[in-house]
Amino acid sequence: MPQEQYPHRSTMQSSEGPQVYKVGIYGWRKRCLYFFVLLLMILILVNLAMTIWILKVMNFTIDGMGNLRITEKGLKLEGDSEFLKPLYAKEIRSRPGNPLYFQSARNVTVNILNEKTKVLTRLVTGPQAVEAHSQKFEVKTLSGKLLFSADDNEVVVGAERLRVLGAEGTVFPKSIETPNVRADPFKELRLESPTRALVMEAPKGIEINAEAGSLKATCRTELRLESKDGEITLNSAKIKLPNLPQGSSSSAGSRQKIYELCVCPNGRLFLSQAGSSSTCQINTSVCL
Repeated sequence: MPQEQYPHRSTMQSSEGPQVYKVGIYGWRKRCLYFFVLLLMILILVNLAMTIWILKVMNFTIDGMGNLRITEKGLKLEGDSEFLKPLYAKEIRSRPGNPLYFQSARNVTVNILNEKTKVLTRLVTGPQAVEAHSQKFEVKTLSGKLLFSADDNEVVVGAERLRVLGAEGTVFPKSIETPNVRADPFKELRLESPTRALVMEAPKGIEINAEAGSLKATCRTELRLESKDGEITLNSAKIKLPNLPQGSSSSAGSRQKIYELCVCPNGRLFLSQAGSSSTCQINTSVCL
């Protein structure tokens, strides 16, 4: 029985032949796969083209991008540059022979910080004013000579000459200390205090000179020349006191023009007609 079945089985296998199983993607799946591969290739080409265009527009090179160049000494910017956030740099300078501009729509602020990020010095240039915040402000020449200095204690002007060009002159609300006050050539010098007194003090003396003109002192009430330990000297070829009061004449018919200068005990001066002897005692009524 087993022998009879064996040839029958072999006959059936030989008549059917070998079976082949197909492996792969066919039909609409295959077409979708080709479509996605083609779409991916198009996206890659578009992305590559956009990248090349951006590199070309932004001017990317080995040395930098756009107006920015990376050199051995640092960063180099060509043309106008705009910074949207704070800029921290050790040194900012322009090309040799070219100016350096800082431009802002509102103000430009320069801060100097310490190790604890505390502001030590600040310079603010705004549309209405230029402000400098520091312990001391100095202006010097190229040779190092001090021209102007200001701090909490004093303001120093180191120039050889301080000129005030205002039509109203210079106003000092408090005192001023200077070794010399003079006007420009062919200009008059006026020291005026409209509502208060004008006081000039010096430990070694005050000298007022008018070498090419006259000296005039005018006041409304009193003009006092006082010397506590010294003397007052009027040194001139002519000394005129035109408005001195005159004492009564010694005789009604006398027409002489010779007078004697008299001094009252209170310091008042008056004139008295001269006689053979002093007539000041006769006219002491002027001193009352």
